[in-house]
Amino acid sequence: MAVSVDEFKKALQLWASGVTVVTTCSEKFGVQGMTVTAFTSVSVDPPQILVCINDSADTGVGIHESQFFAVNVLNSDQQDLSNQFSGGSSQQQRFENTDWKSGLTGAPILNDSLMSLDCKVVEKVRAGTHWIIIGEVQECICRLGEPLLYYRGAYRQLVSD
Repeated sequence: MAVSVDEFKKALQLWASGVTVVTTCSEKFGVQGMTVTAFTSVSVDPPQILVCINDSADTGVGIHESQFFAVNVLNSDQQDLSNQFSGGSSQQQRFENTDWKSGLTGAPILNDSLMSLDCKVVEKVRAGTHWIIIGEVQECICRLGEPLLYYRGAYRQLVSD
């Protein structure tokens, strides 16, 4: 018998993760983005990553249409940006005061993020309530800074030496 939803959520709170904003742009929906913590590398050759996006998320619909997306890893002073993209506001409001440019694929690259990976979709796999979206990295943009972390239901930062 599988564990309960509450048990599973409680256990996963003990996993520290980086915070990302996944973005896309499509003809039908325009620019879209959402905060995502389910992100990891898959392969270095070819360079591939994956993100997990809830089936009900409108950003996922945009990724399905465009077949492109960017993963923007947030830096330690971007907690407000994470909250802005985590829901409760329209896609237009999420991008209104956000400094971004179009990447090689057309997906929005957040200019102040720690790192951005611009990707084309190579595979989508259904898993419960989510889609696992695997992307081949077309462009990497790396900047200086420290990552924004999420642990036990709160934002965290690395401690300096």
